[in-house]
Amino acid sequence: MRTEISDLEQLRATADLRGAVLTGLDLTGEDVRGPLDGALFLGCLLSPALQRRAEAAGALTFPAIPDVPYDVYRTRLYTASELFDGFDPARPASYTDTLDARVYRHSRRVGKHPDPLHALAERLHDHAITEALDEVLTGKPVAVMGGHALARDSAGYRSAVDLGVALGRAGLTVLTGGGPGAMEAVPLGVRLADRGDVDDVLARIAAAPGFGGDDESIGRWLAAFPTDLPTGPVPRTIGIPTWFYGHEPPNPACELHAKYFANSVREEGLLTVATGGIVYTPGKAGTVQEVFQDFCQNYYGSVGPAAPMVFLGKDFWLNEVPAAPLVQRLARGRDAERWIVVTDDVEEALAMLQSYQAG
Repeated sequence: MRTEISDLEQLRATADLRGAVLTGLDLTGEDVRGPLDGALFLGCLLSPALQRRAEAAGALTFPAIPDVPYDVYRTRLYTASELFDGFDPARPASYTDTLDARVYRHSRRVGKHPDPLHALAERLHDHAITEALDEVLTGKPVAVMGGHALARDSAGYRSAVDLGVALGRAGLTVLTGGGPGAMEAVPLGVRLADRGDVDDVLARIAAAPGFGGDDESIGRWLAAFPTDLPTGPVPRTIGIPTWFYGHEPPNPACELHAKYFANSVREEGLLTVATGGIVYTPGKAGTVQEVFQDFCQNYYGSVGPAAPMVFLGKDFWLNEVPAAPLVQRLARGRDAERWIVVTDDVEEALAMLQSYQAG
């Protein structure tokens, strides 16, 4: 394992930098001593003398990449306040000035097949996000999947909030895709789990039940959201969105966001880190795709033991979109079979998840 160093105090306490990874440090005024063999400098500023020493020792230096609106070598996940920095609730159209909107516009400009420089920048960024996500995840996180189109004033949104309340009271770390709809409602419920004002909060945000295709509309949707939600000592709600679907903003309910450029990395990564199981609420093609991606991992045991697959909404998953019976049939006689449940009862769903947590 390489030693990873992202602050100067840690650097000063490290005598041997052989094989170390140094990220985002201004080293122009630092007296860096000791061997540098095999070190990796990511986005660091080096004095000419240190640059020569690094090159002589065979260290690799990756400079800061110019003219991109994001930190290629970031060492932490995003917060909602960081993604929405520059937003003024009194001017909904100011969403266009936020980091989130600027990065999305940049990604559209460089296109689906960016030139090598921007392709490298995006992939380095996404690798850094995966590393940062691994740093904050503990225990067996549970993911909740569901439709992005649920309006804040809908019965489905309220059901997703109630699910989040139950998961929050159970003390679980909850992951979602980080976007609107069910992906917002569940973490909102988690963060309201110990408060008695769920109805009041839902009445307030119902003033902006959804958004359209313009920044002002997104701004109105964002401005209606409360800014006083409690934050835990450890992150309990983490969104994993993507700029591939940048027309859908990340929700403000999650405490942290692991936001990616590559949707394929984001999707597979979300399913992989949900080691405590996944709850599937009604959704469309994207949710169905996630069902079978997840089941494939469970079927082959490719990322660890089979984890719970909870289909919440019997009529939907048995009749309207009958994905659950196919999953159950394929799981017969395998370890995954015992961890599949189709239910309308949140308490039954929670019991399955808690049973797995205790195992």
